Amino acid sequence: MEIRIGIANSPREISFESDQSASQIEQLVSAALESESKFLTLKDDKGTTYIVPTASLSFVEVGSEESRRVGFVA
Repeated sequence: MEIRIGIANSPREISFESDQSASQIEQLVSAALESESKFLTLKDDKGTTYIVPTASLSFVEVGSEESRRVGFVA
């Protein structure tokens, strides 16, 4: 699952792959925003932890769970 996080007032975004499902990511982001938590914490598939201040979130884009196809379409 590819995840992209936009940060306010920053031209760059955070992009990484995660083993979590789209619904799990959505629940974590929603819970962090609704509880007025100061940080959103996510982990990638390599074990790296990303801690992002919720006040700085511009967007969180969660890719599809469908794997990409490789090859030519006939």
